[in-house]
Amino acid sequence: MRISKKIQTQLLTQLKRLKNREGLLLAGFPRYPRIFGRDSLISSWQLLDVDSSIAKKTLIFLSAHQGKEINNDKEEEPGKILHETDLEKKISKSNFPFPYYGSVDSTPLFLILFSFYFKKTKEKNFLKRHLKNIISAIDWMINYGDKDKDLFLEYERKNPRGLFHQGWKDSFKNHLKITPPVAIVEVQGYQYLALRQTAKILSLFGKEKQARSLIERAKRLKEKFNKRFWMEDERYYILALNGEKKQKKAITSNPGHLLFTGICDKDKEKLVVKRLFSKDLWTPYGIRTHSIKEKDFDPLSYHLGSIWPHDNWIIAQGLKKQGYKNKYLKIKKALLKTYKELGYLPEFYGVSLKNKIIIKGLEFKPCRLQAWAIGALLNLLS
Repeated sequence: MRISKKIQTQLLTQLKRLKNREGLLLAGFPRYPRIFGRDSLISSWQLLDVDSSIAKKTLIFLSAHQGKEINNDKEEEPGKILHETDLEKKISKSNFPFPYYGSVDSTPLFLILFSFYFKKTKEKNFLKRHLKNIISAIDWMINYGDKDKDLFLEYERKNPRGLFHQGWKDSFKNHLKITPPVAIVEVQGYQYLALRQTAKILSLFGKEKQARSLIERAKRLKEKFNKRFWMEDERYYILALNGEKKQKKAITSNPGHLLFTGICDKDKEKLVVKRLFSKDLWTPYGIRTHSIKEKDFDPLSYHLGSIWPHDNWIIAQGLKKQGYKNKYLKIKKALLKTYKELGYLPEFYGVSLKNKIIIKGLEFKPCRLQAWAIGALLNLLS
């Protein structure tokens, strides 16, 4: 118990170094001393029980910078939540302008955090002040995120200097080998939960017709998703549908994110949990991003075999929610084991086939301080 308290104190000290003057969390040092929509939303979620004011400030900031127009250079659209910005610079190192909106998951996560924040604080007036932002984000999902009206959220970059892949496994290159528009698996779960939770918010303010419409969309989405994204031969969910609506078959950690959203059919949920803890994904230090059975697996790769604490934490939230307590504790112990061996919890790390942790030689040098890695362990220990 004393060791856990000591580690919690260390983690809180590290988090303070990532806070800016406005009380927002920067993504990480040394590579990402900026505001990222996805990172900020997830780390705020992780810290709701520690300091809910971080979530509040994050939601206020992202609402103020919510997309207002169509701007392909910024990949901005009305209602869309930003991917990345720097309060002091107008241009990124990659030469696209800030704020940059190339993210498919920031918007549904924005809606999810609003619902989680309200559940924690019961601040109905806060919701009321931002109801236009909430409705605008829902409108983005339906009118812009789903341009072909097949119920799925998809992305395809509009600025050739921007990100090719725009889910959490983002990149300027097509490292996932999927032709766009891409309907990445975990984002469909985010959308499902965002629809259901936002329907509850709208009902609070007497908007019953709109709420019913969202519930109906969520119902149709779940039914279609479980048909189109399931691999019967592997008994697991695919990574994505590509631009031709064909399955990108790969065994990855991404479907683990579905567990907290409720989009999985119950029989499929059990199979997902079983596969996440199979030898091709599970290690004593957490779940790999990519199965060792995949041809492009590399334990040193950024997204194709390394382990990310925040990825494991999100999976753990689903395990806890669905009652898989022992599996939840396995992830907690794995991240704690990593922290104890390294003396810190980095953005990501590798694990060899002999189950040895690797930091040197990774594709990119991981941030030693990363908000959603620190927040992951702090939440698990709290």
